[in-house]
Amino acid sequence: MICEITAAVAFISHFLRTKGLTSEEHLQTFSQTLQELLTEHYKHHWFPDMPCKGSGYRCIRINHRMDPLITQAAQSIGLSSQELFRLLPSELTLWVDPYEVCYRIGEDGSICVLYEASPAGESTETTSDMVDNISSCKEELMLDRASPSKSYNMMAVSSEDIVYGWVILQ
Repeated sequence: MICEITAAVAFISHFLRTKGLTSEEHLQTFSQTLQELLTEHYKHHWFPDMPCKGSGYRCIRINHRMDPLITQAAQSIGLSSQELFRLLPSELTLWVDPYEVCYRIGEDGSICVLYEASPAGESTETTSDMVDNISSCKEELMLDRASPSKSYNMMAVSSEDIVYGWVILQ
């Protein structure tokens, strides 16, 4: 759970840094507070044996309304809601699930993988296995979409190593 939350917090914090939150101290306080809030929030809703269970509960959502946990972390450094909306995308969905963190910017945006890990002791699925088996909660979501005329792309943009590089490059 720690790796997944760390990836999500680094991703959100990246927006704050690149869009104008210049105080490193404020950024660290925000990140630490958000990490603690998410850890507490997910504590009884983390199911490594069934990663999709609780996915909606763990979803961080900004859709013209700010996610309450992000708001709470922002308040710890004195950021107003108006400032948060200036710094973060107006539509962002971030799924924090066991072994996988994905995001989508915009309602029709591509779903991108931010962090991915294999469950301990399990072998990685082959491509042929994936054809017969839905490999993630996000793929399940895409299959359930009501409008099949739209095309949705799934692309991997980062791995565990890159997520930590993402933090370093900020």
